[in-house]
Amino acid sequence: MPSDARSARVHLAVDNCFASKRWTRPYQWMELVRDLGLRCVEASADTEADPLYCGEDYMARWAEEVSRSGDATGVRVVNLYSGHGTYTTLGLGHTDERVRRRMLELWIKPMVRTAASLRAGLGFYCHAFDDEVLQDPGTYAAKMDELNGELAEVAAFAAAEGVTVGVEQMYSPHQYPWTIEGARDLILRVSQAGGHPLYITIDTGHQTGQRRFRRPDASTIVERASSGPAASASAPWLGSRDAQARFERCAADGRGVSSGDLAFLAEDMDRHPFLFSSPRDSDPYAWIDDLGRFSPSVHLQQVTGASSSHLPFTEANNRSGAIQPDKVLASLRASCESPVPPGFPPPPEDLYLTLEIFAGTAETPSEILAKLRESARFWRRYVPEDGLPLAELAGVPGRP
Repeated sequence: MPSDARSARVHLAVDNCFASKRWTRPYQWMELVRDLGLRCVEASADTEADPLYCGEDYMARWAEEVSRSGDATGVRVVNLYSGHGTYTTLGLGHTDERVRRRMLELWIKPMVRTAASLRAGLGFYCHAFDDEVLQDPGTYAAKMDELNGELAEVAAFAAAEGVTVGVEQMYSPHQYPWTIEGARDLILRVSQAGGHPLYITIDTGHQTGQRRFRRPDASTIVERASSGPAASASAPWLGSRDAQARFERCAADGRGVSSGDLAFLAEDMDRHPFLFSSPRDSDPYAWIDDLGRFSPSVHLQQVTGASSSHLPFTEANNRSGAIQPDKVLASLRASCESPVPPGFPPPPEDLYLTLEIFAGTAETPSEILAKLRESARFWRRYVPEDGLPLAELAGVPGRP
């Protein structure tokens, strides 16, 4: 396994989520991907490939059709990925063990087996924590242990099937991992727990929420409370419900925040460190610098504001966009050239830069395909050929 940018191979891919409910047969979306000038595709469960919705027999036939269509088009599925279906549930973080086991046995394991049949990897996000879990540090710690155990089981199952598996990083406290430190902890703890690697997926738009959850200092708390009852509309993020309620009482009765109130809030925030982010967590390049070598697939979306809107890389968006290909590649190179810390899994040999461009419900097919073509052309300037070593793409004088 490589540990530097000379041997890490880079490929440009696209997630077929753009085809959901429009071009649903493998030959249809594979032909479209080929026409974009791409040969690597990430197949979303939302594009009629979800084992819970579709069933075992259908998934087997679907995989066969993928293989036939791949042979005909020259396009290959390099990863399977979860979509909105599993994202909308508590899944592996559910309060009921029966639901957790159902997600594991009837969604994740079938997807691993399907990925194995296609010689593809698997990425997913199918867990979240109920708000009650976030309120109590002891309960949170127990749920974290439970989740890490389940993910270790996933990693072991995937390893036995020869499948590389990863969890997507998110951007709010109830969706772990959402901080760089949390993602590092996830990779390390799960990979060590069973001796099998678990990776992550970095998304270049999943750093837009963390700024809302930074821990405020005392002066900010005092200043925000000074506006009286109206302060609740601009209250700082204080983490727990108890802390938020204490702040609102201080603001509502007009007495302001006392030293005792500040001491209570500081102690409560100390007890809930998992509810707060740091400034680096809002920086997509910091994520790639630190963890890019553990992200077999990096989801690419353009970001022009404070939301993760999965925008295309059009000329208009790129003028104000935060995501620049040369900076992404430079950060990946810096990550791959950093020593792998003890206990972490070996970096994968192949890195897939994966366009994840959403299609609006009311967008026409021609509009969708036009923005995909423009995005693919834009990124092909920086990854002109699949499989080139990262060192040839990042930091080379004269490259766009």
